[in-house]
Amino acid sequence: MGMTKALRETDLYPAVKSFLEGQGYEVKAEIGAADIVACRDGDDPLVVELKTGFSLSLFHQGVARQSLTDCVYLAVPRGTGKRFQSALKSNVALCRRLGLGLITVRLRDDFVEVHCDPGPYRPRQSKVRKTRLLREFARRVGDPNEGGAQKQNLITAYRQDALACARHLHIQGPTKGAKVAKATGVEKATRLMADNHYGWFERVEKGVYGLTAQGGSALDSYATIADRTKAGSETSGGSE
Repeated sequence: MGMTKALRETDLYPAVKSFLEGQGYEVKAEIGAADIVACRDGDDPLVVELKTGFSLSLFHQGVARQSLTDCVYLAVPRGTGKRFQSALKSNVALCRRLGLGLITVRLRDDFVEVHCDPGPYRPRQSKVRKTRLLREFARRVGDPNEGGAQKQNLITAYRQDALACARHLHIQGPTKGAKVAKATGVEKATRLMADNHYGWFERVEKGVYGLTAQGGSALDSYATIADRTKAGSETSGGSE
């Protein structure tokens, strides 16, 4: 069984050169620090940096070439599968933010596709996401998490509400949802316990909820974090 030939940056060059020549450019390789330089009358020079895959080094090179011209493209082989599509989508967004163009080359038939062109970045803010961010910030009691922590099991405002309901049930036993809401300040306590997102609650009878064994374990697991939340709340003058 023969060895698979290692992919090289030079494997991309013929297809990219042919594509640019089809656009009316004169193309030459390895001019100064640039992998490819293409010139056309009346236009700024076009630079392409080649890499065998997405990497931080590729973006560093692209940004560095912007000192030569505003028309800088990055070129990588086109992969297959969901993983590559996800990487492509993310890197197109990054290229747009950096003002770079992005090209992929399908090596089996030298098909060249331009996914974005160089240009100034004009960010569009999402009012919905901004509102959601600020709402979560306002509802979060204290500062129970550590920056950079894994997303799993983070204390969100919703989880804080669930813990408040669980603590009340742990002390009082099965209780009507309306009473839990009044005692804890969690306005939507009944809906929260009915949805039972974490598996902490069980319906004992109509409108009455109790704590499951899983809910009891959760109180133990989050005890330290709950104490930190309470301390943060008291420091900032808030209350649970």
